[in-house]
Amino acid sequence: MVRLDAAARKGLDPTLLELVKIRASQLNHCAFCLDMHTKDALAAGESVERIIQLGAWEESRHFYTEKELAAIELTEAVTVLTGGTSQAFVPDEVYERAAEQFEEAELAQLIAAITVINAWNRFGVSTRMVPGHYKAGQYK
Repeated sequence: MVRLDAAARKGLDPTLLELVKIRASQLNHCAFCLDMHTKDALAAGESVERIIQLGAWEESRHFYTEKELAAIELTEAVTVLTGGTSQAFVPDEVYERAAEQFEEAELAQLIAAITVINAWNRFGVSTRMVPGHYKAGQYK
């Protein structure tokens, strides 16, 4: 997972990557990962306001670029695969919006990054990792 994360990170904007990690961690209720990635996002220059609004991004779209919105929406679709239906899939329109904003290699890296943070979230939640002790950049 560490190698996949490193490979995904190479082609993506660091602040966009942290937004994706924060959003997935919000959806998965991983307090440890929220602590880590909000601190890393702030250290990378992300604003407090955009981090706060991420939980309500659909109502706060004006805070984000179209590329960021496509990444956030794809993050939600990959993180919550069921989407309230009996079928598990990423809706075509969500994938298509992301494909319009990201080159093919970038899109693969984004999906890899979303997959990795979801796996880390599951480790964090299931082992009850405690937030509050992480220092920005500690695991990079």
